[in-house]
Amino acid sequence: MVQSSTWWQILLWAGGFAFVPYLVATAMGVPFITLERCFYNFIGLGIIVLLNLEVLLPRFYFQQKSLWYLLSAVLAIVLVTTIVYWNGPEWVRPMGPPFDKPPREFTQRFTRVGGYFRMIGRIMPYFMALIGSSMVAIGEFARQKEKETIQLAKEKLETEMKFLKSQINPHFLFNALNNIYTLTLIKSDAAPENLLRLSAMLRYMLYDCKADKVPLEAEVTYLRHYVQMKLLKDSGGMNVEVFLQDSYPSLAIAPLLFIPFVENAFKHSKIEDLDKGWIKIELITVDNEVRLCVQNSIPENGYTKDNVGGIGLDNVRRQLELMYPSQHFLHIEKKSDRFDVQLNIQLT
Repeated sequence: MVQSSTWWQILLWAGGFAFVPYLVATAMGVPFITLERCFYNFIGLGIIVLLNLEVLLPRFYFQQKSLWYLLSAVLAIVLVTTIVYWNGPEWVRPMGPPFDKPPREFTQRFTRVGGYFRMIGRIMPYFMALIGSSMVAIGEFARQKEKETIQLAKEKLETEMKFLKSQINPHFLFNALNNIYTLTLIKSDAAPENLLRLSAMLRYMLYDCKADKVPLEAEVTYLRHYVQMKLLKDSGGMNVEVFLQDSYPSLAIAPLLFIPFVENAFKHSKIEDLDKGWIKIELITVDNEVRLCVQNSIPENGYTKDNVGGIGLDNVRRQLELMYPSQHFLHIEKKSDRFDVQLNIQLT
């Protein structure tokens, strides 16, 4: 659907460049352009503005394809101008010299030069309409991006606060420290390792996540730590399958995008039920695309481990739309017996 702002720009640029010259010429008493010519110019200019705002700018210029945009714009102007002026001498004549019968010597001397000027005169309004509409659209695009950047910074801060609240809370710390304390009582060799793991998690949450992007390896490491801390609760083991691949560790990714889905799985799967509770987590990297798949069981009567809220799936969906607007795929499906999440992010 054509946006309302596009119609206003069509009226502004097409109307201005098509009818203003006619009004000026008429006021000066030199009608070198007909009203019929103005009408056809209005149609041609409107097509250029519409094509520019709805197709060329969104598909090429705003996608960092400036050369393709320039070539397409020039080609569109040439084609539209050719079509508008394609009807023999009657249509060419009104744009010629402002005299009905120019002197013969005038015609002989300036026919070639006048032809160039007529060609430039015909094409120039189309270029001006293209440039004018582009400047308005680019300005609006820049304002929108600035607004989104401010909104993203605000939501990122809110996300970090919610994330820290969900992780650094008495419930999480109590369970983690209590499990490590139990390991120390039985003099397990895993106690120091898990204490370092908890320390690394806190450091990542408090300091590393302040950056706009973190190495993929850091995010994957945090997921590993989180799952390991959760598995400490049951020494007999839980039905949790984890495969986390970091074959492209240097890829940069926004932090805190994966953990909400893993949190959600542990929170609602009733993993303590060794017969029916299960979780599957898989993260792989194909070229520059990261693919996360999280599946978990859903108890028959429904289950929520605690009332401590994480970031929330709606919040993560909004973060993805702002950070990776055309670079991600998110599919969330709740079935009768399980919950499926598939997230693909194209990184650069």
